[in-house]
Amino acid sequence: MSISVDLSGRTALITGASSGLGSRFGRILAANGAKVALGARRKDRLEALASEIGDKAAAVSMDVAKEADIIAGFDAAEAALGPINTVIANAGIDGQGMATTMSEAEIEHTLNVNLKGAILTAREGAKRMIANGETKGRIVMIASITAFEPSPGLVAYSASKAGVVQAARSMAREWARAGICVNTISPGYIRTAINDEWFDTEPGKKQIARFPKKRLMGEEGLDGPVLFLCSDAAEYVTGADFVLDDGQTL
Repeated sequence: MSISVDLSGRTALITGASSGLGSRFGRILAANGAKVALGARRKDRLEALASEIGDKAAAVSMDVAKEADIIAGFDAAEAALGPINTVIANAGIDGQGMATTMSEAEIEHTLNVNLKGAILTAREGAKRMIANGETKGRIVMIASITAFEPSPGLVAYSASKAGVVQAARSMAREWARAGICVNTISPGYIRTAINDEWFDTEPGKKQIARFPKKRLMGEEGLDGPVLFLCSDAAEYVTGADFVLDDGQTL
């Protein structure tokens, strides 16, 4: 199903854009009129995607765990495409591991990328929107249904995503009068590069069988809400979380 939303005049920076959901977000925003800065560590993949999208896209090398990288990424994006008025903080890692066996370094890395990185990305975008006098700023942060559901083996990951939801609500309140809308999307389980092997295992197949519809979500299930939240039509939506899980949490 094709969804059409007018995003002309939107210039978006998308993190985690080298694969999975991030690359899809880049494609669908550009297809609906936005210019897109594709941010991630794997510059070769970004350049291939930017080439595929065309002159509306720019590849930007950045590691969201490092604030200096985020600032440099925004600088490069704005040099290529102009002021950023839309941000999708999507970069993340799976952070798998039982609470009793994960190392301190693994926990720290998961929180650094998924939570700290999302906050730093959102605030850098907001700083620039405020400095530019942008009154229709849009920030979308990608969380997860694990923010609300007990998730053995994903303790650090689920904690990081719960933090993203609450951070977004707090930032939405801080920046409301500046006209910046901040929202989160909490997707259900979608087959991506970070979980592909798990869902081919017997425990993974059993997990799918427990879902009410006995299936994984298709990534296209996020298209409409992402496009809406990035658009002018979302003026009255801020501090909200959208659980999009194909009924997986029912």
